[in-house]
Amino acid sequence: MKKLLKQSFLFMLSLNILAGSVFASAVIPATSGSTAVTDPTTDPAPKTSIRAALAEFKNLSKKERKLRVTEAKKQLKEFKKQKKAEGSTNKVLLIILAILLPPLAVYLHQGEINSKFWISLLLTLLFFIPGVIYSLLVVTGEIN
Repeated sequence: MKKLLKQSFLFMLSLNILAGSVFASAVIPATSGSTAVTDPTTDPAPKTSIRAALAEFKNLSKKERKLRVTEAKKQLKEFKKQKKAEGSTNKVLLIILAILLPPLAVYLHQGEINSKFWISLLLTLLFFIPGVIYSLLVVTGEIN
């Protein structure tokens, strides 16, 4: 039974990682005064466009680079806020998943493999009930 659970957990985790890498290629809107970023799925040569964008970025002055980086950070924060707002609809599913497969629920909630995931995995492997409790606390937002 444990072997089956481990295999299903690893399978689900690998599927999630693959799906996350496919959907993670979001296009950041272009700022004023810069060239538009093309969609990597429709661009026949994405490597050349990336190189061109890097060359353009390196040709900017320090002040312009700093402005672009801060603007990108702001957009990333806004994206994360929107993603968390959308996550409230999936909270019930995450709670159910936290009961069945605690580390997977923590990974889906956090969006990355971080210390909370490893703590949840360790608690689940050692003692299942504390792993479930910890993952429920993380998913519901009690532990930040």
